[in-house]
Amino acid sequence: MELGCAVGGSAAAPPGPGPPQAVAAAVGPMEGEDYESLPSGASLGTHMLAGAVAGIMEHSVMYPVDSVKTRMQSLQPDPKAQYRSVYEALKKIVLTEGFWRPLRGINVTMLGAGPAHAMYFACYEKIKKSLSDTIQHGGNSHLANGIAGSVATLLHDAVMNPAEVVKQRMQMFNSPYKSVLQCVRTVRRTEGLGAFYRSYTTQLTMNVPFQAIHFITYEFMQEQVNPRREYNPLSHVFAGGVAGAVAAAATTPLDVCKTLLNTQENTALSSLNISGHLSGMVNAFRTVYKLGGIAGYFRGVQARCHLPDPIDGHRLVGV
Repeated sequence: MELGCAVGGSAAAPPGPGPPQAVAAAVGPMEGEDYESLPSGASLGTHMLAGAVAGIMEHSVMYPVDSVKTRMQSLQPDPKAQYRSVYEALKKIVLTEGFWRPLRGINVTMLGAGPAHAMYFACYEKIKKSLSDTIQHGGNSHLANGIAGSVATLLHDAVMNPAEVVKQRMQMFNSPYKSVLQCVRTVRRTEGLGAFYRSYTTQLTMNVPFQAIHFITYEFMQEQVNPRREYNPLSHVFAGGVAGAVAAAATTPLDVCKTLLNTQENTALSSLNISGHLSGMVNAFRTVYKLGGIAGYFRGVQARCHLPDPIDGHRLVGV
């Protein structure tokens, strides 16, 4: 399927230069254009750039909370790294490990988030529009939204998964890695290149339903609070918040398994006499249950529900 330049647009844009979409969104949509989208005449590169900026912003702003989530999902945390809430965790980390500690590993996340989100949003908008034209003859289709989100996720995760592995290993309490580069080299040397994709299947299994649930819920909430799709940024914030929380809570068990596969938590694996490296989603599920029971599948759910989903940044930038 060719990704043309009319991604997400609903009408032709007037020729000639115009204000950036973020600025245009601030003053309201131009007549004849869908204010959620860039003008239909915008190039594919413009859509990808907007998606990349949105992704980097989203990951950067909420990165400290993401660091807390990774630590909360530890199955056998160090007594010094046990937290009851997101606020308590951030306060404790800053006071005991330094002000910048919650941002450790943010550079590799930004490096991965740019290209991953660029492909994600370009594909999502194009596929959603094409399927909606086929299924609903141009109208909104929940099925099209779900399929588009799922396909775009396949490409997103292929780029983002190695960055996730490095990021989470940098975030862990008492991480042995002094830098991102050292982490990459050590993992490649001791575990092989496959270690960077050990959790790929699990991440896909998590993200495909996450995005399907998120986009369906988001579009449904938009139809309830803003059925005419008028210029109303608050409706995006509300719909995105509800959709993100529902999808995050539903997929937390898979996220816990993904974190275990990415970090290869030594203390937890050693307690079960697991030699070598843990691999496979089924093995991760069994390990989590043995160490934490049913409750173990929901470690970090509080922090996870605080994290935004890329759709929020996507709508605000105007992809």
